Amino acid sequence: MQALSVIERSVPYDLLMAKGRPSKRPRSAFGERLASAREQLGLSQMQLAQRLGVSQKVITYWERNEVALRSEQLTAIAEALGISVEELLGQPKSKSRPGGPVGKARLMFEAVSKLPRRQQDKIFDILEPFVKEHRKRRLA
Repeated sequence: MQALSVIERSVPYDLLMAKGRPSKRPRSAFGERLASAREQLGLSQMQLAQRLGVSQKVITYWERNEVALRSEQLTAIAEALGISVEELLGQPKSKSRPGGPVGKARLMFEAVSKLPRRQQDKIFDILEPFVKEHRKRRLA
């Protein structure tokens, strides 16, 4: 007769598995900023890759290795992450004076920009029809 082995787990097997293979080397300074900005938005490497039109392996490479990116790549990454190129490169922010009084709408959108991307998308879905209608009326 053959013996059967039964193992009981209180946590599903998938939750016990580490996500991805750990790297043997530390991230570059740029890679650390890139990963941090991506994670703050709650994006996976695959989601960022889709926004940029590259593969997930490219994002992994950028986060793990010293890279020399073209200016248009840096601009696209910064836009996808909603940060400035200077912030992505770790340069101090330039001190610029605001161009006038800060209105209620600007304050609200600054607060919205700090929300997770999914919540921002819900807000934009509500606002876009109003903005489109306003533009239509101005052009007519």
